[in-house]
Amino acid sequence: MQHLVRRFLDHDLGRRGFVKSMTGLGFTAAAAQAILQPLVASENGSASNTVQGTGGELVVAQAKAAGAQYMFTNPGSFEVGLFDALVDTPGIQMIVGLHEGIVISMADGYHRVSGKPAFVNVHVIAGTAQMAGQLYNASRDGSALVITAGLNDNELFSDESGLAPRPGFDQKDINRQFTKISWEARRADTLPLMLRRAFKTAATEPGGPVYLAMTHYALEAKGVKAEILSTERFMIRSRVRPSAAETERAARLISEAKRPLVIAGDEVWKSGAQQELLALAEKMGVGVCDFSSGYRNFPTKHPHYLGGFSMGSEFVKRGVDLLLCVGTRDFGGRMVPSSPDVPPAAKIVRLGIDTASMSRNYPTDAALVGDVKETLVDLMAALKASGARAGEVREYTAGVRARADEAARKNYGRSPMHADEVGAVMARTLAPDAIIVSENLTGRHDAFRLGFRENEQMWISNTGNGLGWGIGAAIGAKLAAPDRQVVCSIGDGSVMYSASGFWTQVRYGIPVLTVVWNNMNYQTVRFAYDAYRGRMASSGHYAGMYLGDPDIDFVRLAESQGVKGEKAANAAQLEAALKRGANVLRDGKPYLVEVATARYGGGAESTWHESFNLAGKRVKAV
Repeated sequence: MQHLVRRFLDHDLGRRGFVKSMTGLGFTAAAAQAILQPLVASENGSASNTVQGTGGELVVAQAKAAGAQYMFTNPGSFEVGLFDALVDTPGIQMIVGLHEGIVISMADGYHRVSGKPAFVNVHVIAGTAQMAGQLYNASRDGSALVITAGLNDNELFSDESGLAPRPGFDQKDINRQFTKISWEARRADTLPLMLRRAFKTAATEPGGPVYLAMTHYALEAKGVKAEILSTERFMIRSRVRPSAAETERAARLISEAKRPLVIAGDEVWKSGAQQELLALAEKMGVGVCDFSSGYRNFPTKHPHYLGGFSMGSEFVKRGVDLLLCVGTRDFGGRMVPSSPDVPPAAKIVRLGIDTASMSRNYPTDAALVGDVKETLVDLMAALKASGARAGEVREYTAGVRARADEAARKNYGRSPMHADEVGAVMARTLAPDAIIVSENLTGRHDAFRLGFRENEQMWISNTGNGLGWGIGAAIGAKLAAPDRQVVCSIGDGSVMYSASGFWTQVRYGIPVLTVVWNNMNYQTVRFAYDAYRGRMASSGHYAGMYLGDPDIDFVRLAESQGVKGEKAANAAQLEAALKRGANVLRDGKPYLVEVATARYGGGAESTWHESFNLAGKRVKAV
């Protein structure tokens, strides 16, 4: 059948010939027509097509016409009309996750690497609620996800049905704050229209998740006719440019500044503007920082890269007098600051498409509203080269890196391995163009050569910091880039939120290398506990932080789902394990390496945990 589908899509076989060939394979004429209709709708040369079928078949046909290659899902009984339509319909591969949270993170990782909207289906009310943690991450980072779900309608007859919204409430209310918009659909003939609207809304900049709940009776309705539109007829992509006058004004402010600094956000990566940003930094001799980013938008080993933006930076303290914020959200995203988040005397020039994130907390002296890539081109044309500042920037970064390297090397050779050495071994051993998917807030990745150019590793993480993202995101990243090595760099605590993702890797032959930094601790949280300087810090008793007793064996955990792996305790073992893992990946299979990693920071030596044993308190031994 796949051969016939390929011949039809290659225009080597007509509709009549396709149906005749399918019936020759044993399919009924009706079944052959059902398979043919979505193929017709998704032909590149077809702008629109009227399709007749079940509501679920219309949804599948429109999703294919919108360019969906995968449907990330955890299936449920109220979506039977949708899943029935997928059984004999080639073109969309179903990727099953064993929990709605990991389904969302898979879609998130796919979108971040491919740049395409990701298509998702989750279960009705309970499944919709269970995806919330990862939906928060996706909404925080503006990921274009089209999320559909079944709906057991509580306004059709009974308002207190099982797996339905509670009386008086809507299912779409659950996740409204984590989506750009949410809808409920009850008519089968409107499903393609509403799905098109969902794809369009999710992908329109600034992107974000959308949610469409579809009643089971709409999905199961038969003999429904609706128009299926090809993507070019409803997905509008336009690169907006700012006015020439505002561009000239911003250029003048930048040229007059003595020590300007570029702050890069994720709109740089999403618009494909990495090269333009690099060219601007070199032309103007300015330093570049990342701020609250899920990508590394500027090459991290470039002499103009200053790392993450911080008011405590020595470079900032020298007197930065202008901040050029390129595609980034505003400062002040954590809590009421004890002092300003930006230099008080610095002018702020903002550049990007998301006006809602501009000037939320701090003022703006010039705003270039437009696509980052096109706007940088215009700004570059308005700026005169000024490389005089470059010497100071390069001297500063060289000194910072030399001191950091020296400090890191002092931590090498320890057992368990220090995070500095784990990162250094990974950086030199992994593929030079690997995609690093990181859910590891206290890992050390300074040794990695991250960027967008040849032989630079791509970095993706999330800024929401809701645990359980990494394993699923790595699966999605590999589906989006099957010909690049994908590595999930993840902490031990994070793994336990999403370990069922190993099953998905094996089921679908998704070769991801997972590196678990096992320090038996919720280290990020312990940092906060220790900084509070209360009773936990003085006693060394950090509530809920130690993850030993019993120790978690991550290799056996992965092997229970079919993923082979091994443990490493020193640099030589880790390098050898990573190389063996790379070979397993080449054979098309996933692999896991568990690294015994030392804790660091306040309270690192503490293994205290709550002393409680229910068995010892029993009156009756049962």
